[in-house]
Amino acid sequence: MQPLSSYPTRQLSEFLAALTLADVPAQAIEKTKELFLDWVASALAGKDSGPVRALETFAKQMGPSSGPSEVLTNRRTTSAWFAALINAAASHVVEQDDLHNSSVLHPGTVVFPPVLAVAQAESRSGKDILLAAIAGYEAGIRIGEFLGLSHYEVFHTTGTAGTLAAAAATAKLFGLNEDGMQRALGSAGTQAAGLWEFLRDAADSKQLHTAKAASNGLLAAYLAREGFTGAKHILEGPQGMAAGMSRDADPARLTDRLGSRWAITETSFKWHASCRHTHPAADALLRLMKTEKLSDSQIAAVTARVHQTAIDVLGPVVDPKTVHQAKFSMGTVLGMIAVHGRAGLTDFESFALTDARVGSFRDKVTMVADAEVNAAYPRRWIGKIEVRTVDGRRLDSRVDVPKGDPDNALTRDELEQKAIRLALFRRGATEAEMRQLFSRIWNLEDQASLNRLFSNAG
Repeated sequence: MQPLSSYPTRQLSEFLAALTLADVPAQAIEKTKELFLDWVASALAGKDSGPVRALETFAKQMGPSSGPSEVLTNRRTTSAWFAALINAAASHVVEQDDLHNSSVLHPGTVVFPPVLAVAQAESRSGKDILLAAIAGYEAGIRIGEFLGLSHYEVFHTTGTAGTLAAAAATAKLFGLNEDGMQRALGSAGTQAAGLWEFLRDAADSKQLHTAKAASNGLLAAYLAREGFTGAKHILEGPQGMAAGMSRDADPARLTDRLGSRWAITETSFKWHASCRHTHPAADALLRLMKTEKLSDSQIAAVTARVHQTAIDVLGPVVDPKTVHQAKFSMGTVLGMIAVHGRAGLTDFESFALTDARVGSFRDKVTMVADAEVNAAYPRRWIGKIEVRTVDGRRLDSRVDVPKGDPDNALTRDELEQKAIRLALFRRGATEAEMRQLFSRIWNLEDQASLNRLFSNAG
């Protein structure tokens, strides 16, 4: 048998365990702060949603009445496990949390919940939080890429790879060595789950996926700290995750340029409040309507030329019944763009299911697989649309880099404005509270602790 260190799971564990903040370039550290703010705001926007209320009730029934860790949606405190559970679910409700393109992973919604909860429970510093989050992103993104697109056909990668991302981040916060890190990944991988079937009937499973990924990853790291063992070859082993969950797994992705490629810097922010698979086409339609000065009534039909995965994920949503399901309907999202010029948080609440013009436009939209778009995906998410006008014209539009991608990034001012919108959406925090938070996050490395982000009065 070859030495264990020749196996990718071990190599990844060794890298994560040895990682220090001095190894990380300033660009990646600053990006981590931006992602942290984006995550906090997304969690606040999940306040009072059905899935979050259910988990809050569960926590009251099963968890401690108070604790060291903060639940952002109701400002109660509880154990780190329950805080991670609820905050992870909350941050995946309004479809504004970050996404990494080539892994098709939402890292923030599974990494930051356990990092914040455990950091509060163990009084860790801002520097500790930064390093742990970076470790979680680097692990989760590589594991998502490793599992491949065949995995994503059936499994929600944020629920599966996300469990290991949460474990890696928490294990890093504990300062576990390579053996401890590998134990954490092993126990996380055997718990990894999340199936796409929920999209067909508008179930709440997407929030359960992130809740359990964050809390199960936290559990795996706590157990690893106590010496609890996990499968050493959980990723590439003959009965590991790839064997059961993928047809195109590529072990080389697990160790791709470790220490020189910083995958966290490749992560995208979401501009529209919808599934990321709708964003390229939405940007392309928005551009066309502005340049051609079109109204929705002038458009007879729209063909969105997309990658096949967009059809796989969005195709089952034919007649959306809930606001969340509408965010996975290409026709609804393009209808929002055509009728209202945007697809934001309040727009979905106000128009997605009740605006007759949006509903009528939805019926004008079809998706077709495009060879160029499909070949570029998932590394690049190209948007291409064809519009036929009522007077018989055919108009084309394309976007090569959707808004929010690193090459078309949001400025810090745009991120702050987005965060305020998210916080105010369900009155999760006031603008004044958010502006105080901005200062703390932009100077995170100077914070001795983050024991409470917000006061009880809110």
